[in-house]
Amino acid sequence: MKALVIYDSTYGNTEKVAQAIGEAIAAEVRRVSQVNPADLKAFDLVIIGSPTMGGRPTEAIQGLLKAMGAAVRGINVAAFDTRLTSKWVRIFSYAAPRIADSLKGMGATLLGSPEGFFVLGKEGPLKEGELERAAAWGKEIVQSKSW
Repeated sequence: MKALVIYDSTYGNTEKVAQAIGEAIAAEVRRVSQVNPADLKAFDLVIIGSPTMGGRPTEAIQGLLKAMGAAVRGINVAAFDTRLTSKWVRIFSYAAPRIADSLKGMGATLLGSPEGFFVLGKEGPLKEGELERAAAWGKEIVQSKSW
């Protein structure tokens, strides 16, 4: 299985989560600016993550999703985000479900539920244990399918 983890990160927290997932599943990890949508067909699994910004993924991730189009049709995908623990944030929703919905709408096959990893403040740090939880989530995604 050949996997790719794509991320954008504002304060470094989402990058840390992406790296933890990538290490756990032996995936290539790339910042969104290093991704060409035409290259995605070379991967069996593509995981996309973003910080939650006003209930949405970053503009860079949104731009990638728009550029992907049919490039993800039939590809196995998963989505994650980093998010605050505050109750008021739930009002606006989170980035991961929006990423997952976009990917499904383009014909990708979603493996597992979108997942959120918690930061303790706008700039972090990550809540204790989140990197371990991210690694475990990545392994669950991989194990959900027979490769």
